[in-house]
Amino acid sequence: MSQPHLARCILALETTCDETAAAIVDENLRVLGEVVASQDRLHEKYRGVVPEIAARAHLEQIIPVIDTALRRADISLRQLSGIAVAYTPGLAGSLMIGLAAAKALAVALRLPLLGVNHLHAHIYACRIATGQPIFPCVGMIVSGGHTSIYVCHGAVEFELLGGTIDDAAGEAFDKVAHLLGLPFPGGPALSRLADEGDANRFPFPRSFIHEPDRIQFSFSGLKTAVRYTLERLRAGGPSDLPPSLARDVAASFQAAVIDCLVAKAVRAIQITGLRRLCVGGGVAANRRLRLALHAEADEAGFELIIAPPKLCTDNAVMGGIAIEKLIAGQFDDLSLDIQPGLVRA
Repeated sequence: MSQPHLARCILALETTCDETAAAIVDENLRVLGEVVASQDRLHEKYRGVVPEIAARAHLEQIIPVIDTALRRADISLRQLSGIAVAYTPGLAGSLMIGLAAAKALAVALRLPLLGVNHLHAHIYACRIATGQPIFPCVGMIVSGGHTSIYVCHGAVEFELLGGTIDDAAGEAFDKVAHLLGLPFPGGPALSRLADEGDANRFPFPRSFIHEPDRIQFSFSGLKTAVRYTLERLRAGGPSDLPPSLARDVAASFQAAVIDCLVAKAVRAIQITGLRRLCVGGGVAANRRLRLALHAEADEAGFELIIAPPKLCTDNAVMGGIAIEKLIAGQFDDLSLDIQPGLVRA
């Protein structure tokens, strides 16, 4: 008897920051096996990601993570059709570990090497989650390192509309959480605190919100406004804020960020004429942001797709975007290098 046809599948690697992840995804976008090794405990005492520690952890975890993903998928390396790896943007040391592993496997197995833009992959997570075509669309990435809006003509054709000129939204969440004395990782802790507070208590700034044709964000001024507010509230008193004030500061800060994100996403829909918004990235898991986007989508009449929370944080499943390159025959050679900064394409 002949063996059943095995759909082409790829191994996707993700090591852009502090998550070591691998996934096996087939050409039908079925996730056959995946694993994510978190480094939160390693960075907790530093209240932020330490690049050197992250790189060492990736080096220790990359082989076990690949092995686990293959075992969960119940396939061997010889059954793969390509090796995908996120090469941009991210921490240089972290990216190097993933790319070195991917190149070694591609050479040893004589398989195509498929470079993945981490930000584009965050949008493609919406495609994987829905199982339906999503292009063309407006794509918004809201994460710890990036806040960007794209016109996504297709899976391999993204056009940057605009992004943050300073802090990313997730970075601002983490820094304000630190100011409030919240545990690492700060973003989720701040969101939980904000859910109990009065979002109208403090009138924090909303940069560019009254400049409708400027698809940009700026959160450094908001972060500074929070710091000055906390200094004023603590002046002449205990360093610890009363819980009610801490909740109100968190809620007011979160509301300011969400207002900016929603306003620019809606404006991008209006400017481009597209009727679909796809959102990904770690901050896209924020419940209040998801509710605000859904409310705007219902009112304005456009389709909204937000990656499920599991696919918002860094993972290798979203590296399934490389299936599109595999099918199109768009392979990378061994000269592919890391690009830690944001690629404007």
